Amino acid sequence: MGQVRIVTDSTGDIPREIREQYDIRMVPLKVHFGDEMYMDAVTIEPAQFYDKLTKSEKLPTTSQPSPLDFTEVYKQLLAEPDTEIISIHLSAALSGTYQSAVLAKSMVEEEDTSNEGRVSIVNSRSASYGFGQMVVLAARLAEQGKSKDEILAMIARFQNERKLYFLLDTLDFLQKGGRIGKASAVLGTLLNIKPILSIDEEGEVHAVDKVRGQKKAMARVVDMFKKDFEGRQIHIAAGYATERGALEELIGLMREQFDVASVEYTTIGSVIGTHTGPGVIALFVTPVNEG
Repeated sequence: MGQVRIVTDSTGDIPREIREQYDIRMVPLKVHFGDEMYMDAVTIEPAQFYDKLTKSEKLPTTSQPSPLDFTEVYKQLLAEPDTEIISIHLSAALSGTYQSAVLAKSMVEEEDTSNEGRVSIVNSRSASYGFGQMVVLAARLAEQGKSKDEILAMIARFQNERKLYFLLDTLDFLQKGGRIGKASAVLGTLLNIKPILSIDEEGEVHAVDKVRGQKKAMARVVDMFKKDFEGRQIHIAAGYATERGALEELIGLMREQFDVASVEYTTIGSVIGTHTGPGVIALFVTPVNEG
C-alpha cells in the first residue's frame, strides 16, 4: 500500500505546528494591501495582518493560487511512485482555489499518464478551521496507514456532521467589503448589532441572525448548536483573530450545556479576516463518535 499525502491551502487556518507535525503541504493564497503583496501564513502572519487591517481605509484584496502553484507541489509528491494525494480546499463557492487545484490535477495527469487517479481534489464546502479540521483528520488517518478511499469516506462523514458559526464584533468590515450598505453598518453599530454567520451545505456564507449585544449573540449561538448536538459529546475547535477573552466566555457557555471532550484553538487568518475583521470569534463543532 502506498503513502497518502495531504495538500491544502492557507485558508484552512491550520496552526503551523500541526502542519509540520503531519507534514501537510500548504499552498498559500495572496493578500494585497495596495501595491504590497503578501503570501498568506507565509510572509504575513495574523497579528501583522490585523494590525494593518485596522489601519487601512480600504480592505485588502485576496487572490487564489494559480494551477502552476499546485502542479509544483503535486509533482514533488508524485515523484514517489506509490504516493497518492488528497488535496482539500476552501469552498468552491467562495474562491477559485478549488478550481485551480482541479486544473493542476488535469495538468499533471496529461503530462504523465502514470499520474492518472493518483490525485483527489476535495471541495470542503467550508472555510477557515471548518475545513482545516478536515485536513488534519485526513493527515492523521494517512499517518495511520489508511487508504485514500478510506480517508475520503471519513472526510465525507465529517462534512455531514460538522457545524460552525462565526460571531462578528462589528458590521464595519462587511460594509467595507460591499456586503451591506454604510447606513446599515452605522445603524448596526448604534444598536450594538452582532451578526452571526455560518456556511450552508453548498459552501456559501450566509447570515444566520443579527442579535443586539454580545451576550445575547453568544446565547443564540449556543442554542443553535443545541439543535444539532444536544445530549451528545462534542469536540470544539475555537477560532479567534486577536483576542481570546470573548471566545473563552463563549466556550464557558458551551461547557454549561454540553459534554465537551476537548477544545483546540486556531487563529483566523488574513483571507477570512479580511471580511470578518479583528473582532471575529468562531466555533467549529463536531460530535465525538464511538468506534
